[in-house]
Amino acid sequence: MDSAEFHAAVYETVRLIPAQKVTSYGHIAKLIGMPNHSRHVGQALKFLDPAAEPPVPWYRVVSSSGAISSRGPGTNGARIQGDALTAEGVEVTVTPSGERKVDFSAFGWFPAPGTI
Repeated sequence: MDSAEFHAAVYETVRLIPAQKVTSYGHIAKLIGMPNHSRHVGQALKFLDPAAEPPVPWYRVVSSSGAISSRGPGTNGARIQGDALTAEGVEVTVTPSGERKVDFSAFGWFPAPGTI
């Protein structure tokens, strides 16, 4: 699978995540048949065209711990993602260290590979 095909598969799969649900970068990688490429899923979402049609709900993908990944010091990407999830009805908690997290037991979406 070349880079363009990988990105297209990521976007197509992320579009399947139901509203008010989240999944992990690693689970998207498993669903597209590339289980060792969770970081590449993050990169694909980083390069997503905001005007993509149909829209890709990138904000529904979080780390394997349920944490919203930081975009680096001085950035507000984690807040933007948390706000988008909250607006959709997903409960985002803030840990004492300031990390934003989602509870997979309440909001997780983890279909078995080959079932979607």
